[in-house]
Amino acid sequence: MSRISFNRKRAKLKAVMGIRARLVLLALILVVPLMVERVRSLEETRVKTIAEINQEFDKLAQRTVEAQREVIFSVEAILKSASQIYLSGAQLGDACGLMRASVPTNLPWIRNVLVLDPNGRVTCASVDNMTNLNLGDRDYFKRAKSERKLVISDYIFSRVTKLPIAVAAYPVDPTDTRNGNVIIAGINLDWMSKVMDNLGGRPGVSAILIDSHGTVLAAPADQASMIGNPIDDTALLPAIQRASAASNSATGRLHFTASSGKERLISFTRVPGTSSRLIVSVDEAVASAKINREIYIAYIQLGFVGLLVLLGALIAAERLIVRPIEMMTAVATQFGRGDRSARVARSQLPAEFVPLARAFNAMTAQLGERERDLLTANDRLTVMASMDALSGLANRRGFQSRLDFEWFKTLQTGEQLSLLMIDVDHFKLFNDTYGHLEGDTCLSRIGEVLAGIANQTKGFAARYGGEEFCLMLPNTGADKARTIAESVRAAVQVLALPHATSSYQTVTVSVGIAVTSPNETQHPTDLVEAADAALYAAKHGGRNAVVEHGFVSPSDAAMKMAG
Repeated sequence: MSRISFNRKRAKLKAVMGIRARLVLLALILVVPLMVERVRSLEETRVKTIAEINQEFDKLAQRTVEAQREVIFSVEAILKSASQIYLSGAQLGDACGLMRASVPTNLPWIRNVLVLDPNGRVTCASVDNMTNLNLGDRDYFKRAKSERKLVISDYIFSRVTKLPIAVAAYPVDPTDTRNGNVIIAGINLDWMSKVMDNLGGRPGVSAILIDSHGTVLAAPADQASMIGNPIDDTALLPAIQRASAASNSATGRLHFTASSGKERLISFTRVPGTSSRLIVSVDEAVASAKINREIYIAYIQLGFVGLLVLLGALIAAERLIVRPIEMMTAVATQFGRGDRSARVARSQLPAEFVPLARAFNAMTAQLGERERDLLTANDRLTVMASMDALSGLANRRGFQSRLDFEWFKTLQTGEQLSLLMIDVDHFKLFNDTYGHLEGDTCLSRIGEVLAGIANQTKGFAARYGGEEFCLMLPNTGADKARTIAESVRAAVQVLALPHATSSYQTVTVSVGIAVTSPNETQHPTDLVEAADAALYAAKHGGRNAVVEHGFVSPSDAAMKMAG
């Protein structure tokens, strides 16, 4: 079934892929690769451009992270130095004064330096008017006390300046857990944003520094309005956290679909020693807009050139190939419908088709003659297919065809139709005794006898199969059929073919007779079955006998035989 389906699809494909389509396809094969190669090179350029953009911003982001880390390291160094000075001054009795005199105040990334007592109250400050300020509720203060290491806070608002700030906190004496004093420094976010300015001013690119909650701590000058606000897309931070957890790395890259539907390439890096992350976002569509326009123009050119090629191929195919083929097809159709005088007019064809037209005209002339020969040969083949080569009589196929014909004819005329079924007695024993060659000779001799009787009685003799023959007698009643059957039995016995294993010492036959007048309720097979039943009775009655069977239905015949 699958093979039939495949052949049907193949036939449909051939119908679709006509000569016009093939010429168009050939033209496209010649032109399209050139345009496709151009588009491919532009696509490669786009990929290369995006890769270069990513590499460039990865390097810039790495340098920015290094700069941010230097700021953090600088703050950490100042806090550690200030804590040592404070401890030394405490031994001398003037810890605050010594610290204020020693801590530099001209650093652009530090607003101030404060010392908090174990309760979080400011006991010393590098600037005036900040003493007695209580910062004990701040998370960075609690973490520095408990973790005994440098802590960088998330984005907060200063209680003094009311400006956004990040705070670095460090225990005054990290080795002494009994000393709960903490030294802190406010980090200037404006300075961090200036460090990131080398990431700004690029179309389709945004760069921000966020804390652990997603609040923007720093951004280039062209994106300064984002500072202090949460990142635009709330799904971005969880996506970064998942990517970071999956890769077990503080640095990574992911493709992200923003809430606006834009596809963006995100690079993220954690600033060492802090919970903040630097995020660089590249809109690939904007970054590659120029190359996209070139690719779009290339597609338009490809379509235009392809259309011209299609039109040219169709026109050439129609005039030079399709039209001459249609002319020859019309003549062939006319010839096929019986017009044996149909010929192709060579003057209306291109020179390339003239030899084909000449050959076609010669072929049509020969086809007429060969058609007559084929009809004669078919008649001969039909006769040969219905003949039995051994006996010279009709075979079972020929018998069945003749029976159907005679049955229909007798049905119309209302005459009687008789059938003799003839079987050679003990033929297997004959073959076993004399061999198959003698068996074939025996069947051939009996066939000659039946052929002669059929000619005399205007009947139809056939070899039904094996050693069984039949003789059909149109327009023959029961009495005449019995006479003919007896003549068949006697003629075979007269042949006196030796048969030592038979009680008669010669070859004999048994004959079963069935006679009927066909009607609409009967079938030709009913006549065959009735004659065969009579033959069965003759065989079991001693052989070399003739038995007549009154024509009844097959079921009645079976009942009679059972009785």
